[in-house]
Amino acid sequence: MTTENAKQEPPVTQALNPLNRIRRDVQGMHAYAVQESGGMIKLDAMENPHRLPAALQAELGRRLGQVAVNRYPGARLADLRAALTRYANLPQGWSLMLGNGSDELISLLALACDVPGAGIVAPEPGFVMYAMSAKLQGLAYHGVPLEADFSLDEAAMLQAIERHRPSIVYLAYPNNPTGTLWSEAAMQRLIEAQGAQGGLVVVDEAYQPFAARSWMDSVRAAPARHGHVLVLRTLSKFGLAGVRLGYLMGDDALIREIDKVRPPYNVSVLNAECALFALEHEEVFAAQARDIRGQRARVLGELARMPGVQAFASEANMILVRVPDAARAFAGLHERKVLVKNVSKMHSLLTNCLRLTVGTADENTALLQALRASL
Repeated sequence: MTTENAKQEPPVTQALNPLNRIRRDVQGMHAYAVQESGGMIKLDAMENPHRLPAALQAELGRRLGQVAVNRYPGARLADLRAALTRYANLPQGWSLMLGNGSDELISLLALACDVPGAGIVAPEPGFVMYAMSAKLQGLAYHGVPLEADFSLDEAAMLQAIERHRPSIVYLAYPNNPTGTLWSEAAMQRLIEAQGAQGGLVVVDEAYQPFAARSWMDSVRAAPARHGHVLVLRTLSKFGLAGVRLGYLMGDDALIREIDKVRPPYNVSVLNAECALFALEHEEVFAAQARDIRGQRARVLGELARMPGVQAFASEANMILVRVPDAARAFAGLHERKVLVKNVSKMHSLLTNCLRLTVGTADENTALLQALRASL
C-alpha cells in the first residue's frame, strides 16, 4: 500500500467498531475467572484430589485408544444414559439428558424456559452460573439472601416465588460456597409453593458424593409430588472434573422438551467413554469420596481449634471459613504455595470468608500449617 493510498482511507469511527456488534450487557460482564495454579497445592475448585490407580489409568488409556474418534458420538451415549439411569436409580417415568458439564445444562435450562416474563430465583450466596445464565439469556434474576448462618430464609423465598412467579427456582443441595445441606422440610415447602404456581424447581446435587442425603430419595418416595422437579448432577465431583459430564434428571415429558435445545453431539465420544469407565469402577470413586469425607471431618476439627477462625459445617468437599482478614490470609496461603478461593467479595454474607477444598491428607496438612502461619 502506498503512502498516498493510505491517506485516502477513511478513519475507523466508533460507529464502525466491531465491538459494537457485541451486546453491551455482555461487555459489562466479568468472565468466569480461573486462578493460575502452577506450582501450587490446588485447593480452590472443589476437585477430587485423587487420581486413578496406575493399573486403571493404563486400562482407561487402552479403552480410549479404541474409540472411533473419526465418527460423531452415537450408541455409546445411549449406553451412558442407561448406565447413569441405573447408577442414580431413577424412578419409573423419569429419564435424563447429558450435558458438557452441569454448566451447559444450566444454560440450556435458561434457554428452554425463556418465555415472556420468565425469571429465575435462587438463594444467595450460591453458584454464580445461575445468575450468569439468566443474564445471558435475558431472563430476570432474583437472588434471595440466606440467613446469617447460611440456612434458607424460607419466608423470603416463599415471598419471592409468590411475587415473581419464576420459571425456575434453583436449590443447591448442598450449596456452594457454603456447603450447607438445607432443611428437608423447608425444601419441600418451597418445592410445593413453586409447583403451585406452575414453575420448575432444579435441585442441584453437584456435591452429592459427599452429602449425607440426596433429594432423589424424596423423589423416589413420592414421584407424583415431584413432576415439576429436575435434579442436576455432575461427574466433576465424582472424580472426573476434566471430563466435563453433567446430567439432568426429571419427568420424561420435561426432559424431552428441554432436550430439544441441546446442541447435537454436545458430549464427545472420549467424554462418554471416560464416564462409562468410571461408572464400571464406581467402588474406586466411592472409596475416594469416603476418604474425602473423613478428611473433611479432620480439617473441620483442626479449624475449630484455631483462634479467630470460624468454620461452617459442610456436607460438600469444601469448607467455608471466616478469618479476621481474608485478603491477608489468602495472600499468606498463596505465598506458601497453597491456593484457595477468596470469596469475601462475592456477597455481603461472605465477608472475610475463604473457601477451602478438602484435599488429600498431605495437602490438608500443608493447608492447615500454612493457614496457621498466615493468621
